Amino acid sequence: MHTRAVRAARRLVTAFAVVGALLAGGVSAATPAPASTVDWSRAVVDATLTRFPTPASFGEWSHTRGLFLYGVYQVYRRTGEKRYLDYVRGWADLTVDAEGRLNTSLTQQNPMLPGSLLIALHAETGDVRYRKAAEVIRARIAEYPRTSDGGMWYSSLTPGELWADSVYMAQPFLARYGKAYGDGKYAYDEAARNLLVTFKHLVAPNGLLFHAYDENGDASWGPDPVTHTSSVHWVRTIGWHSMALVDVLEVLPRNHPDRPRLIANLHTLARAFARFQEPRTGRWFQVVDRGDDPDNWTETSGSAMYTYTLGKAVRLGLLPHYYDTVARKGHRGVLAKVVKGADGLANVLDTSEGTHPSDYQTYLSRRRMTNDLHGLAAFVVMNEVLTQRM
Repeated sequence: MHTRAVRAARRLVTAFAVVGALLAGGVSAATPAPASTVDWSRAVVDATLTRFPTPASFGEWSHTRGLFLYGVYQVYRRTGEKRYLDYVRGWADLTVDAEGRLNTSLTQQNPMLPGSLLIALHAETGDVRYRKAAEVIRARIAEYPRTSDGGMWYSSLTPGELWADSVYMAQPFLARYGKAYGDGKYAYDEAARNLLVTFKHLVAPNGLLFHAYDENGDASWGPDPVTHTSSVHWVRTIGWHSMALVDVLEVLPRNHPDRPRLIANLHTLARAFARFQEPRTGRWFQVVDRGDDPDNWTETSGSAMYTYTLGKAVRLGLLPHYYDTVARKGHRGVLAKVVKGADGLANVLDTSEGTHPSDYQTYLSRRRMTNDLHGLAAFVVMNEVLTQRM
């Protein structure tokens, strides 16, 4: 076939793929706007706030909403548009009462993630309620159950279990709390210890992380009898962990004794990310190391998290410039999964629904969601980092 005809055929196939993905997600088909003419962070934020016009409609206190709104806060910092800060504050005030009490359960780590918003809101407004609420999370961390070597359990209801993603739920908050309120001695040591312990138990010879580890070896998801780990390298759980590494390293003092080991762990993950990046799309697969399986698929939230990690780490001087190329390719790949619908609102495609540690086929069969909060949140924080560096 003539080269020009081949290119035309490929464009047609791509167009049908976009239409199919949009219709599968219940979204009207549309053509992606040129990346150079669109502020995609604002497009995704504004679309989400249009769909949830009040903080109350956005939903209850949770880690995914907390990360998305931390991205909204970054957009506020860049643009100065107060409506973004007002939305974040309105959402926090649904859970922080007039006395600074945090009216949510802290039986697992996930609800600790929005604590970073409390630190930011205290800095922006001076309202002491937000510091008091952050202190509630800080106090809970001190008494939270741990493994024998100091790793915070995924949940107080899952004794001995460490999940790769859980470190993002508490440790960046804790490091930021230590810096903001002069509590660095405890906060820096504890955040570093949790990252190191979790990585030690979950890292595989290929540089990727398994989803979970069980100290007791009897978890319902069937740990390996020798390593006590799960068996699959799920893209998003590793992404949460890598973001935690770079966010804690951003705050951790340069002379902290654990800093070199944390940077070494970051390098291990970065090498694996470069190795397993899908060369055509620039994204990463749902099961990262099984790109040869035709049933596998590239997942948007994890790809955004890897891109965030690499781009921010290069900016901070934690990784060599080579990884900027990997991050740029990832950024383009993730942007290809963001399109505007017939209603003019941005949509983020192909985000895996959540899952617990499980078997290989379970990960492959997870639904591919449109505008899932994991994907929305990961996209906004990633895009803010990558566009800063353009």
